[in-house]
Amino acid sequence: MRTTQVILPIFFMVFSLLNLGCQGFLERSFVCFPEKVHEGRPEDYGLTARDLYFETGDKVKLHGWLFVKDHQAPCLLWCHGNAGNISHRLDNIARLQAAGINVFIYDYRGYGKSAGSLSEEGFYRDGQAAWEMLLREGVPSSRVVLFGRSLGCAMAADLAVKVPAAGLILESGFPHLGAMARVHYPFVFSERFLCGRFNALSRLKQVKLPVLVIHGDRDAVVPIDLGRRLYDAAPGPKAWYEIKGANHNDTYLVGGDNYFLNLRETLRRWSIKPGSPFIARHPAQGLV
Repeated sequence: MRTTQVILPIFFMVFSLLNLGCQGFLERSFVCFPEKVHEGRPEDYGLTARDLYFETGDKVKLHGWLFVKDHQAPCLLWCHGNAGNISHRLDNIARLQAAGINVFIYDYRGYGKSAGSLSEEGFYRDGQAAWEMLLREGVPSSRVVLFGRSLGCAMAADLAVKVPAAGLILESGFPHLGAMARVHYPFVFSERFLCGRFNALSRLKQVKLPVLVIHGDRDAVVPIDLGRRLYDAAPGPKAWYEIKGANHNDTYLVGGDNYFLNLRETLRRWSIKPGSPFIARHPAQGLV
């Protein structure tokens, strides 16, 4: 009895601190695994990029790369996942460029060459600053498609509520941190205590843009059911693209040519007629 009396208050105190953020404790200790050193440069992959430095509303200096293949083509504004930095996405970007897709990818505060400290609220400010930077570069809002991967789905969904982009793509994402806690740390009340953190689900319900949700059916990090919850929450127009045999980080590799063809067609349709539903010219298995 005494053990229970001691453990339960500690348990609730720890989860309360996690839920409140404790000034970035959750991000630093459990969620974010940033790397400051770049492991490659765009030229290593035969790419040309512009180094862009820009400030957030709270005066944090961020860094990103802008890849332009075709000045008339749509552009992905890429909110990446929880680990590494933008250099770890160069192989993916090279394949997107080969498909004729422009990309602006930036590092959140605390990642890569971006300054600042890890903070969920700060990450949302970073997304807004990246959007404004892209517009200053002359990219029309009607040609910008927001793209979130994994943890980045929360940042992309948050931005989608605030800006007039052409559309929103969520790949390998989850509803909120509570849903992930329930899968990987199934303690009592774990989902309830953390459902407010990195909550893409509540934001997605407010999105008025067309949405494409992509998920691998063998995702061992974020089970596909969590991705399906995002799709179900989107008001529409929306589409679900399930990639057979794909895990968490290899969707673009397993999806192969169909993945890039579908992505390019989605961006083309949305940027030509913002708000139009997604209809794939090269349908992959599971696309509806």
